Amino acid sequence: MKSSKTSSNQQSKIVLKPGKLMRLNRYLALCGLGSRRKTEEFIRSGEIVVNNQVVKDLACIVDIDADTVVFNGKKLSVQNEKIYIILNKPTGYVVSQQDEYDRKTVYSLLPEQFSSLPYAGRLDKSSEGLLLFTDDGDLIQRLTHPAYKVEKIYRVRVAPKLGKEAILRLREGIEIEGGKTQSAKVYVKSATDAEMLLRIGIKEGRKRQIRHMIEAVGAKVRSLRRVQFGPLILGDLPSGRWRPLLPNEVRSLLNAVKPHAAKSVAKKAFSTGKESK
Repeated sequence: MKSSKTSSNQQSKIVLKPGKLMRLNRYLALCGLGSRRKTEEFIRSGEIVVNNQVVKDLACIVDIDADTVVFNGKKLSVQNEKIYIILNKPTGYVVSQQDEYDRKTVYSLLPEQFSSLPYAGRLDKSSEGLLLFTDDGDLIQRLTHPAYKVEKIYRVRVAPKLGKEAILRLREGIEIEGGKTQSAKVYVKSATDAEMLLRIGIKEGRKRQIRHMIEAVGAKVRSLRRVQFGPLILGDLPSGRWRPLLPNEVRSLLNAVKPHAAKSVAKKAFSTGKESK
């Protein structure tokens, strides 16, 4: 279905019938288009049509029973059965559906039916480990929103070996691009004269944050692997393989993003030290 762009004044004239009303970005997330933040990009770019009118107003409210919402010519509807899968990302793959440089993407590791499934928490090309894919837009929004403080845990090999003072600086917060980091959990798993293996837990999600943190204390990351996202543990899933989440894993994720729940869940998971060896 196609529609020409309309002005903001025209958008405001969309008449809503009484029924189940919902903000447009939330409705789009429930239809599986991604997090609310991602769906707002679709709205701003004029890709959403409501009742035959292009809508670019983020404050738009829709009646999910009476209004017709279209994206890329396809009528949308709320998905009752959500998809939740986990992938053990190998190094050398970018987290993107398409890449302008023709690099390998993580979607080439998934079945065709998951080719547009949104993900939560990007990993850079040189990093590996746990990636969560889901059409549960609300869950993605909460897992990645700083207010919920969902902890991500990494095994990080660095060189040269860091001293006690450097470890303390990482734990307390350190100045990197974008400002000082929040406090982090940093534990030494093993060390040689030349390098060391760290276990790092952070509740932020800045671009290449751990790499920048390590560089700020005078070392380099040799390998970086995400082993846990909130209560979700990578375990022994082989590199490059995926699997659906178990019902108890989905429940744990949903509980982790309830108000006041994320902090206690992440703390308990970290203290048990359960992770892939």
